[in-house]
Amino acid sequence: MDDKEDSGVKKEAVKNDYRKEGSAAQSHHVNRVSSVQKDGTGGHIAAQTFTFRELAAATRNFSPECLLGEGGFGRVYKGHLESTGQVVAVKQYDRNGFQGNRAFLVEVLMLSILHHPNLVSLIGYCADGDQRLLVYEFMPLGSLGDHLHDLPPDKEPLDWNTRMKIAAGAAKGLEYLHDKANPPVIYRDLKSSNILLDEGFHPKLSDFGLAKLGPVGDKTHVSTRVMGTYGYCAPEYAMTGQLTLKSDVYSFGVVLLELITGRKAIDNTHSHGQHLVAWARPLFKDEGKFPTAADPLLHGRYPMEGLYQALAVADMCLQEQAATRPPIGDVVTALTSLASQTYDPNGSDHTSRVGPSTRRSKEDRKNLADGSDSPDHGRVVATDE
Repeated sequence: MDDKEDSGVKKEAVKNDYRKEGSAAQSHHVNRVSSVQKDGTGGHIAAQTFTFRELAAATRNFSPECLLGEGGFGRVYKGHLESTGQVVAVKQYDRNGFQGNRAFLVEVLMLSILHHPNLVSLIGYCADGDQRLLVYEFMPLGSLGDHLHDLPPDKEPLDWNTRMKIAAGAAKGLEYLHDKANPPVIYRDLKSSNILLDEGFHPKLSDFGLAKLGPVGDKTHVSTRVMGTYGYCAPEYAMTGQLTLKSDVYSFGVVLLELITGRKAIDNTHSHGQHLVAWARPLFKDEGKFPTAADPLLHGRYPMEGLYQALAVADMCLQEQAATRPPIGDVVTALTSLASQTYDPNGSDHTSRVGPSTRRSKEDRKNLADGSDSPDHGRVVATDE
């Protein structure tokens, strides 16, 4: 069997494994991944196995001082592997409950075969007894949410250029899952806290415990129990449980709005929790109000046309009807163009543009989003990259 056929067999096997249920099946599949890695025939499947003792030592017995954060299925610690000296992130799953075990299995399977610069790398795992732990590369700058919300006074907010770079990188990670993985993968839990930042604010998608294999053949969706994070779920998924690739595009639109506005997906400072998308809907209909959407922490330091383009992309991603949302590849094209334009705050007046009462047709706004309508050439500096 050649490498191509072997890869196809493995992907089909993972697909079948993933759809099985039950703790007995999980134990079998975890061992299966381990055996594939050990005999050297696993291709991209290269996750290491760790003992619980090794990971306890790496995290100083899971010391509170090493705690990085908590999620729906467990806690994440910073650790140092004694064998290599490598700094890592160790996720310890709760030992009670089927969902945590299932999320562990999904992450091992997904991240063992999915590799991209904008996806966090899985180093290995531990499945000693009832212990379930994952070991990832350590992301020194934390999550995107850490840099957007509830910033302490001494923390520098993200500038416009960095925000667009993060948006483009996160979109590229999602594009890999949708368009390059075979079968496609629906991430299902895209949110600012799941976008981790490496040195240079390089974004990587993390936490694949809720990921699902996408529809194949003539199927248009995957029916599943509604899971995810309130404020990010696409309306059709929340109401019907029908999950599509466009469900992820909606969630990405929420994250893009967070990057532009600095607001949380759900603002609990309001009595009933203000939904960011509900807040933005009226704004999308009145371009004269677009400047009011920009994060106040930017202090006006952004290219006005870039702001309009970014909001136009967010608007398209957040369309109520899934079919009218763009494929993620189109979003990548638009945001890569935006990210390649370096805003110079010392350049010409960034606030001047067409009058606030100027209206654009739907086609004009599509052109604006993909950069084909850009009178703002004097306010951005193209890079050589």
